[in-house]
Order: sequence, then C-alpha cells, then structure tokens
Amino acid sequence: MHRDTDVLVVGAGPTGLLLAAELALAGVRTLVVERRCEPQPNSRALNLHPRSLEILDQRGLADRFLALGRTVPGWQFASTLTTPLDFSVLNSAHPHALLLSQARTEALLEQRAAELGAEIRRGHTVTDLWQDVGGISADVAGPDGHTTVRAEFAVGCDGARSLVRRAAGIAFPGTRETFTAMVGDFADADHGDLQRPRRHGVLVSRLERGLTRFVVMDPARMRTPSAEPVTLEEFRTALLRACGTDCGVARPRWLSRFGNATRLAERYRSGRLLLAGDAAHIHFPVGAQGLNTGLQDAMNLGWKLAAEVQGWAAPGLLDTYHGERHPVGEEVTARTEAQALLVELPQVEQYRRPARLLCELLDALLGLDQVNRYLAGLLSALDTAYPPQDAAAHPLTGRRIPDIPLTLPADGRRTRVHSLLHDGTMLLLSLAGAPDASPCLPSPAVRPLLVRAVTATAHGDEDALLGVTEVLVRPDGHVAWATETKDPRELHAERTHALNSWICTAQ
Repeated sequence: MHRDTDVLVVGAGPTGLLLAAELALAGVRTLVVERRCEPQPNSRALNLHPRSLEILDQRGLADRFLALGRTVPGWQFASTLTTPLDFSVLNSAHPHALLLSQARTEALLEQRAAELGAEIRRGHTVTDLWQDVGGISADVAGPDGHTTVRAEFAVGCDGARSLVRRAAGIAFPGTRETFTAMVGDFADADHGDLQRPRRHGVLVSRLERGLTRFVVMDPARMRTPSAEPVTLEEFRTALLRACGTDCGVARPRWLSRFGNATRLAERYRSGRLLLAGDAAHIHFPVGAQGLNTGLQDAMNLGWKLAAEVQGWAAPGLLDTYHGERHPVGEEVTARTEAQALLVELPQVEQYRRPARLLCELLDALLGLDQVNRYLAGLLSALDTAYPPQDAAAHPLTGRRIPDIPLTLPADGRRTRVHSLLHDGTMLLLSLAGAPDASPCLPSPAVRPLLVRAVTATAHGDEDALLGVTEVLVRPDGHVAWATETKDPRELHAERTHALNSWICTAQ
C-alpha cells in the first residue's frame, strides 16, 4: 500500500522535533504534524541538563544551544530551601546546566529537523488514528480540509492528553493532582534582592528579553486546580505571603498554574504506535527533568525506529525502546514524587516545622561529596545505564560513552568520541590495532553504511577504558559492546557476535 511517509510524528515539541531530526538524519521520510499554527511563545521548561547537552554534542549541535543560553554550575534537586546540586564534579564535557527557554530549544530543533529534510506541518490536527498489518492511517485536519496520512509507524509526542496513546489503547496510570504551584514571567521586577524570595522557597530565574521568572506556592491557594487561570493580583499576594514583598512584579508576559499529577504509560509501544516525552510520562517539574527525559527518549528511539523502517534492525531491537526507557520513566516519576513532597510539606501548617527540619537535614547531606555526586548523576541523567543483553557483558555495556579525546594514528589528527557520532551511525572504536576488515556488515551498496570503524589512541584519565581493546558505540552514545580481548581470532568472533546482535545483515 502507498505510504505518504515512513514515520508520522504527532507533536512538534522538543521531543517530537529531536525525534524527527534523528529519523531524517538516518534517511527516513518523516512528517511532523502540530496543531499549533505558530511555535509556543511561552516556555514551560528552561533547563538543559548535562546529558541532554551531550546528546546534542553527539550530533554537532551543542554550540548552537550554548551560544543562546547561559550555563549554571548545577540545579535544584527539590526544595529551594536546600543547596543546589553541583554538576561540576561530573565526568562530562558539559558539567553544567544550560538555561535556555523552551521556545529557543524548539526553534533550534525545528531548524535542525528541516535542514535534514523532515516535513513539519503546523496548524494540522490528528483527529483519528488506527493501525493495521501494513501500517498506520491518520485522519488529519488542516487549513485545506481533511486528509488521510498513511505511514509505517506513528509516534505520539503529543503530551499528557495524547491521542496516539488513546488510539494505541495504552493505559496511563498514576496519581491525580493534589497541589499546584504558580509560574509567572514578568517584564518588571525588583532585582535589588532576589535572594530574599529564594530564601523563602520562591524559585527565581532571570530570562532572556529582560524577563524574570518566579515560581511560587501559596498555602492558601495550593489546592486550586491547575486549569484555573492565574491573575496578577493572586500572584502578588502569593509572593507577599511567602517572603513579605511582591518583588515589584508587573507587566506579566505569562501566568500559569501547574500541578503534581504523576502518570506513566504502561507501555511505550503497541504495534506500530509508540510514545515519547509527556505522552509517556508526566510529573511535577521539580528538578527540571521533564523536557530532558523526553529528549533522551527521542535519542533512544530515533535510530532504532530508523533501523526497523530500513530493514537492518536485529530481531527485537525496536522492543528495546520500551525495555530501556520505561524503567527510566519509572525512576523519574517515582523520584519526582518524593521531591515534590519536599516542596509541598513546608507549605502545610501542620507539617511546616518538621518539613523545614527535614530540608535542613537534606541540605547537610547535600554538602557531602558522595551524596552530591550520586544525586547529580541521577538528575543530570549521566548515570543512566541500560541493561546489557548478556549477563557476562563488559561493565561498560549500556553506559554512556564519555567524550574521550582521541588521536587518529593514520594522520595524527586529534578528535573526540562525540565528533565521531555526528553522522548517527554506530561507531566501532579500536583502541589496540586496526579493526578486522570484514565483521559481517551489510553491503554499503545495498544500504547506507551502518558502522563506522575507527582506530585511535585514547587520551586523558578515563579509568573505565583502561584495558579496553575495542568498543562498539550505539548512535545514541551508549556502549553496545566492549572487550578487553587481544587475541585476533577471539576478537573477531566477539566483534561479529556483537554486531549481529544489533544489526540484521541478511540481504
């Protein structure tokens, strides 16, 4: 049956746009439909964490983002009454967070997707969606009327009320909203003493275009449903209650309310329908993990879905998307429920004193290097590791590959691991001699080159690579296989088995 596109992506938020870019990079025909006619002007999220900056760096995009934002050394784990986590201790080329409006992030990702050939249709709404043996069909309403789009797969990046999730029959269990907070972006604010509201649990961030963001909880209004609009007077009153001043806020550019509803899709895949981002998981935005988790979903899914569409995926590869990312969603949603409690309890009269004592205890613990390192690794997602397929796998398997400096012996050129991942293929990195020339790879004459083989010498003090002779790095920057074997015959056998575990080489 004729297909209008290979993959239909529903939703042009950060997750959908990065996914479209990854698919297009792999040569997959991709159509993104978005109900909004114009990009979202307001920015729910402001923060790119270290792992998100790393995956952008893996595609040569990090500099575009860094040029428009402002780096900060860490981020708040939970309550603003505690010390922020320090990301500078992390083993990363980007040991910091980047303050950048979601609107800017979306604009940069849309530019990237368009550069690679993805089609983005704004002002188009998917009204119905169904799948069959041969693909998916979507009824799409747009400025020129209704049309039916046919594709091989569809991915729901369409938020908490995802139509794709409902069409797939995937349950979305979790907890309902029990409290809300307010966010406001103001053109006018008193910047004389921004530490005062921060000392009283108010989150304050200086934004671009001269705006200042305040996030506040009002004990008298914290049970107000998130659907109820926020007024300027309500916001000023909340600031007064919290810290004794309204901080001079005026000329609001955006006022909103958000709650602590927490839900996780039971499955991330049902046949030809898949979920990513807020369509798969929602939670209170404590720790700024929502957008970042969605971007990492997209990076995990993009190359696997491309492999399935193009016919080179090993059996079961696409199912590893749920197997790897659903546990991450479970961890993030569970952790944010605990973090949200540390935000809520100091606002409740009967728990106010013990809650503040608990925050003081947490603050003391955050001052310990091991505690900071542990929680920073979680929040930044740098410690995210996927379970290996083989219980006897090398300890590196499933972990992210650091951006190790390398020298290419052929010409003495210096490079980095992330630079070798820009094309989105798998990387076979030999650290002890030239890799075997025929490791059962598909013929480049039949399909694009899937594995890039590079011989290099590693530099720096990366202990994890001590003794490693070869490593196979997935397109998303996680290690597919590593070995310390030096015997040529054993090395050839291990390498061939590893490649065949990820790539279907049948013609």
